[in-house]
Amino acid sequence: MAMTVGDYVIERLYQWGVRRIYGYPGDGINGVFGALNRSNEKIRFIQARHEEMAAFMASADAKFNGGLGVCIATSGPGAAHLITGLYDARLDHMPVLAITGQKSRTSLGSHYQQEIDLPALFKDVSGAFVEQASAPAQVRHLIDRAIRTAVGERKVATIILPSDLQDAEYSEPPRAHGAVHSGIGYTRPKMVPYEADLQRAAEVLNDGKKVALLVGAGALNATDEVIAVAEKLGAGVAKALLGKAAVPDDLPWVTGSIGLLGTEPSYKLMTECDTLLMIGSGFPYSEFLPEEGQARGVQIDLKADMLSIRYPMEVNLQGDSAETLRALLPLLQEKTERKWRKRVEEWRMDWESVLEKRALVEANPINPQRVAFELSPRLPDYSIITSDSGSCANWYARDVKMRRGMMGSLSGGLASMGAAVPYAIAAKFSHPDRPVVAMVGDGAMQMNNMAELITVAKYWKEWQNPQWICCVFNNEDLNQVTWEQRVMEGDPKFEASQDIPNVPYHRFAESIGLIGIYVDREDQVAAAWDKAFAADRPVLIEFKTDPDVPPLPPHIKLEQAKAYASVLLHGDPDQAGIIKQSAKQVLSKFMPGHDKDDDKDKDKE
Repeated sequence: MAMTVGDYVIERLYQWGVRRIYGYPGDGINGVFGALNRSNEKIRFIQARHEEMAAFMASADAKFNGGLGVCIATSGPGAAHLITGLYDARLDHMPVLAITGQKSRTSLGSHYQQEIDLPALFKDVSGAFVEQASAPAQVRHLIDRAIRTAVGERKVATIILPSDLQDAEYSEPPRAHGAVHSGIGYTRPKMVPYEADLQRAAEVLNDGKKVALLVGAGALNATDEVIAVAEKLGAGVAKALLGKAAVPDDLPWVTGSIGLLGTEPSYKLMTECDTLLMIGSGFPYSEFLPEEGQARGVQIDLKADMLSIRYPMEVNLQGDSAETLRALLPLLQEKTERKWRKRVEEWRMDWESVLEKRALVEANPINPQRVAFELSPRLPDYSIITSDSGSCANWYARDVKMRRGMMGSLSGGLASMGAAVPYAIAAKFSHPDRPVVAMVGDGAMQMNNMAELITVAKYWKEWQNPQWICCVFNNEDLNQVTWEQRVMEGDPKFEASQDIPNVPYHRFAESIGLIGIYVDREDQVAAAWDKAFAADRPVLIEFKTDPDVPPLPPHIKLEQAKAYASVLLHGDPDQAGIIKQSAKQVLSKFMPGHDKDDDKDKDKE
C-alpha cells in the first residue's frame, strides 16, 4: 500500500520526537487520523472533550515536558476552537504545533460547508509560521520548518492540510527548480551575552546595597544559579506567578509572588530595593516594580523583545538564564553586609504569621485560604500543581509553598479561565509517576472543566501513579471579577452577571467513576486532603467556600479604598458578609503575635 500524505505526516512527526498529540477528530482531518491508527500508536493520540482543551493540553505539555506540544483538529469549527488554547501558548512563549484539516482543494473558494479562511484565522496566534499545504511534496518542508520555528522561537506554528491532500499518495520533492529539500533536527544554542556586557551588569549589581531579584518562567531551569547569585548579593527573591517553582519557598529570603496576587514582603522588596535583577520574567504590572529612577536595573531574557519593557533597565542581557547567571557569578562580589537580607527575612517571617492567621479566620462556611493552607504541607514531593484564573489563583499564589522538585503553572499571559484541568491532564501524561493537583473555581468548572473530568475517567487507569486531585472552590460566584468590580470600579456586585448555579461537582465525579468528596466545614478540610491523597483513583474535592473573603492585594492604595468605600456607601448584595470578612482579614494582621511597633521601626530603617 502506498504511503499517503497522512502517513507521511505521522512518520515525520515521529522522526522529530513527537510522542503525544492532543485533539479531537472530524471528517476534515480523517486522513491523518487514519494514519495515526495505522501507525500502531507510534504517536499516542489523547482525546480531549473539546479542541480548546486539547490546545491547553498541548501548551501545558510544552511547559511541563520542556519540548514541543502538539494538538490536532478538524476543519471549520474544530480549527476555530483551538484558538484560545493556542493563544495561551503564544502569550506564555510555549512551542506548540497545531495541525488542522481543511476542505478539499477543489472546493476551496466555493463557500463550501465549514470552509473558513484558516491561514487568515491563525495568522496572529501563529504569526511565526502558518501555511496551508497544496501538494504532497510540500508537506515535508512544512513540517520541518514549522517544528523548527516553534521550538527555536518558542512560538506557535500551524500546518493546514486539505482533506483530499491527506489521502493523496505521498511523493518526495523532486530534484528540480522550485523544490525544497529540508531536514530534521534542532538543538537550542548556548546563548550568553558578551563579556563586556556581563561586566557592566556585575558593576551595577556589585554597587547595590539593597538588591532584589524577580524571577519568572525563564528561570525555571536555573534554580541553583538563582540561589547562588542571591546568596552572593544578599538579595531577596520575588517570583512572578509563572516562575513560582523557580526557587523553593523554604528559603527564608524568598518573598513569594508579586503583583495583585502577591505578598506583602514582595511588595516591600520592590518598593525599597536600590537594585533590581529581573530574570526570565515578563511580569506585566509595572506598578508593582520599583518606581522609575529608584533602582538600577539589570535584566536577563532569552528574547530581545522582552528586555526593558517593564522597567527601564541599565543593562540588558540577552541569553539563557542559567548560562548567563553562571557566567555572571564569578564577576559578582560577596556582600558581607547582611542588614538588607535580614530585613527581607523578617518581612517574610512576619508575612507567614499573617497568612496563617488569615487562613484560620472563620468564614461561612469555609475560608478559601484554609483550603490552600491545609493543602500545602500535604503535597507529596515532586507534585505538580495547576491553578485556574480567578480567586483560586490568589490562594495558589500565596498559600501553596513550592519545594525543590515541584512544578506548577497556570494560564499566565492570557489568564484564561478553564486551563487548570486540561493542564493537570497534560501534566499527568508528561509525568505519570507524579501526584497532580488542580485548583479550580466553580466558574471554570461550569465553563468547560467538568467535561474534561471525563477525559480523566477515560485514561487514569493507565497512569503509573493514580494521585490526581481536582479541588473545586464552590462559592456560587465569579469571585475574582466580583471583587474587581468592587475594588477597581467602585461598583457593587452585579448579581445577574456574577451569580452562578450551585452544582454538585463531587456527585458528577462519582457518576463517572471517580471519587467525590464534599466539604462544608472548616474542621474537615485537612482530613479531606488526607483522604484524597490516600485514594486509589482520581478525586474531586468540592469545598463550599465563602465568596465574601476578600483576595486582599499586598498593599491597599487610596483609590482602591475609596472605590470599596463607595460600594459600601451605595450598598452591595453581600454587604454584611463582605464587611465582616474584610474586617476579619485586615484585623488578623494585628492579632496577638504580630508587633505593630516592630513594623513601624523596621519601616524607618
